[in-house]
Amino acid sequence: MAPTGDTGAEIDESEEEAASEREVASDREVASDREVASDREVASSSPGIGVRVRRAVGALALLSVPVLLAALPLVPAAALLGPAGLGLAGPGAIGGLLAAVAVGLGGSALLGPIVVDRRIARLPEADLDDRPADFVADRVATLADEVGVDAPAVTVVRADAANVAVADGYRGARLVVSTRLLSLPKADRDAALRHALVRLRTREALVATALLPALAAVETVALLATLLVGRRGERTAADRRVNRIHGYEPERDRIPSWAYAVAGVALWVLLLPAWLPTAVGDRLYVAGGRRDADGAVARLGTAERDGLGNAVAFASDAAGAADWPPLLDRLSLVSMADAETGRVRGTSRQEARTRLARLRSKRAL
Repeated sequence: MAPTGDTGAEIDESEEEAASEREVASDREVASDREVASDREVASSSPGIGVRVRRAVGALALLSVPVLLAALPLVPAAALLGPAGLGLAGPGAIGGLLAAVAVGLGGSALLGPIVVDRRIARLPEADLDDRPADFVADRVATLADEVGVDAPAVTVVRADAANVAVADGYRGARLVVSTRLLSLPKADRDAALRHALVRLRTREALVATALLPALAAVETVALLATLLVGRRGERTAADRRVNRIHGYEPERDRIPSWAYAVAGVALWVLLLPAWLPTAVGDRLYVAGGRRDADGAVARLGTAERDGLGNAVAFASDAAGAADWPPLLDRLSLVSMADAETGRVRGTSRQEARTRLARLRSKRAL
């Protein structure tokens, strides 16, 4: 039988129907992929036993820091003035320990948001017009709705560091974003903002903000002790030559260098009971919290995972680390602590490289 003239039209119609069916099937696959990703995100919101143990140990270590600092004057005073007189293990010492728990944790939680707000107020604000400022606030609000938290107050600062920090407390949540971070591509910028909001959802920002005064005090004293131990007392030949050129030859140091070293070692010995839990808490809770937030963002999709990796890589390698306040370091996307501060904390700048290796491996999926 000879073919009819309607065959071409029938083929075209069948091809159109097949194409439409393929489009519907692809839409269903995309929807199913999104459902699977959301299911993974919901499932990942309940961390494993190992993660819970690490968080608990790190949180307890950090919580013990303000208690130890407050116990340093309160326990001896209570033991001296308490009902048992000089009995170091009597009811007076126990009362001093309970007072240290209340004063240490309560005082640190009270001062934490105040210290953070005052430090943020000293940062140079970015002179944004109404439209860019509204865009940033609207974008943060959109991402906060997706993460499942209330939108925090946003402060855009003029800084060369491509970083973002999140603080929380009784004064409300607050997001500090640098102008350089906002200049990154959309995927990178949104991934960094989402990372900060995830840390807000997991209450990590709340704990870090509340304990920030005690941790900053320990870090300051540790830096002082380190500088005393490493103080160079003698002048080199180059120093003496420069002094002779300028006609100035100072007297020999009245305090020898070994005295500074002894003072630094003694200060380290006194500080060690508070420094050890600080270093452990930084490693397990703060750095571990950043990695957990990395995983939560990476499981949303390839775009979020790649964007977060790009943001972490750029923030850790770009110039401007000195432009980011050290006080906000524990609240930030990427640690900006210098080598000296990193050694004092017991951590290092290798944290960003480890996070990048995890993000770019199959474990992130």
